[in-house]
Amino acid sequence: MESSKAKTIRVPGPMHNVHDAGGGSFGADVLKIAGGTVLAQFMIMVASPIVARLYGPESFGLAALFASITGIIGVVACMRYEYSIMLPSSDEEAANLLGLSLFISALIGALMIPAVWFFGDPFSQLIKAPNLAHYLWFVPPSIFFGGAFMALNYWNSRTRRFFRLSMARVTGSATTTGSQLGEGLAGHAIGGSLIGAIVAGSAASTLILAAQIWRDDGWIIRRCLSGRSMISGLKRYRKFPLLDSWSALLNAVSWQLPTFLLSTFFSQTVVGYYALGLDVLQIPMSLIGSAIGQVFFQRAAEAKFNGSLPKVVESTFVRLGMVGVFPILLLSLTGRDLFLVIFGPTWAEAGVYVQILALWTFITFVTSPICTLFSVLERQGTFLAFNTTLFAARATALIMGGMTGNARFTLALFTVASVTAWGCLCIWLLKEMDIPLRKIIRSYARYMAYCVPLFALAAGRWTLALSPDETILGCILAAVFYYLAAIAQDEALRSPLLDLLKRMGIAR
Repeated sequence: MESSKAKTIRVPGPMHNVHDAGGGSFGADVLKIAGGTVLAQFMIMVASPIVARLYGPESFGLAALFASITGIIGVVACMRYEYSIMLPSSDEEAANLLGLSLFISALIGALMIPAVWFFGDPFSQLIKAPNLAHYLWFVPPSIFFGGAFMALNYWNSRTRRFFRLSMARVTGSATTTGSQLGEGLAGHAIGGSLIGAIVAGSAASTLILAAQIWRDDGWIIRRCLSGRSMISGLKRYRKFPLLDSWSALLNAVSWQLPTFLLSTFFSQTVVGYYALGLDVLQIPMSLIGSAIGQVFFQRAAEAKFNGSLPKVVESTFVRLGMVGVFPILLLSLTGRDLFLVIFGPTWAEAGVYVQILALWTFITFVTSPICTLFSVLERQGTFLAFNTTLFAARATALIMGGMTGNARFTLALFTVASVTAWGCLCIWLLKEMDIPLRKIIRSYARYMAYCVPLFALAAGRWTLALSPDETILGCILAAVFYYLAAIAQDEALRSPLLDLLKRMGIAR
């Protein structure tokens, strides 16, 4: 392996640094990240029907409440300094920002211990989940490992060693899935087992990524790290904790609001339906959307310096639409049937929730990864204003719906509020980048046209009385047609994908 020590530390731009892999296309970098992510998600998808039959909706509901708590606190585990790792032109400065982020995540994790001690029981009673109190002691280590992973992840993106991230994600998924199955088959199919598996997977992925980075980049981190430089970075990027952290916290709270308010107004069983449905809806984001967003952040930080930012934003919007249109339409049209066959009759209601929430998931999917623009442009105040509005709209919708006593209606109101807010942000971002909205609509319309077999299948589901099994087979064939047609039109994704297939001996 080529020695990194032979290379300079001071660099001309934020992405051409000590471990620059030598360039590569947008599509190639996405596939590097997505390759491991696909394997990680494949393990989860294969195991999920078994896990859903071992654990009941109430257990999923308890785990979802825990995940919501750690999800909210986790976004500020590094006080958002992890985003600053991507921005400096010097790897020396970036290494100190990494050290600062890791220190803050350890501090926040430690502060969670007295918080759980004093407020754990009252909080559990407030959301009508008293059995959650026993498992809140997993929150401190979960926050630390989650924060450390985010910091290491952004250092990894800066150095463009995307394969390391794939390895970490596969390890984390294998640990989580193995723990869930092992505990369930051993007769411990309770919410606590799901929570323990989540924490174990997070710890495994963080430790694997940390070990790889220390092996490859430890020399520069050791050479550059200093208390004075960390304090300098603390001051230089103070907008992240002062503005962006509040924005992220509001966004996380508004994202997790349904979990808490569904528990308060209804039951943990309803939360379980919602949690499994949301997990399925997030598969497109988990498979490739997060990879596109991560590569976008790296490319956007570079494009800011060379004036090509609007072009990067437009191409990313288009690719996100290409990835998300089919699965979201699929779940909108056939959600209940899919859940009946894959997870069993117990989870049919979760399939209905998926159909209600699908449109919200899509618009979030295509817009959320682009929101790193606010960090790149240092416009955190604008994003804070958006997240404040989003939080107020979602909270109002959920409380109004909860007072009716109808969970489906509550989720429908939540979807309307979310789609309206994210839609307005999407239009604003395109306008800010001088990208005509009609160009994006035209691209999405083309992808919708590739979904004609899916529309025909949905119509045939009722007119021909297709069974759920026949419907799923038709969905698989429609998916193959859609993605072959879509990728064939995108050179940036087609070329690296063909190269990968050639290396695997599948194509010539």
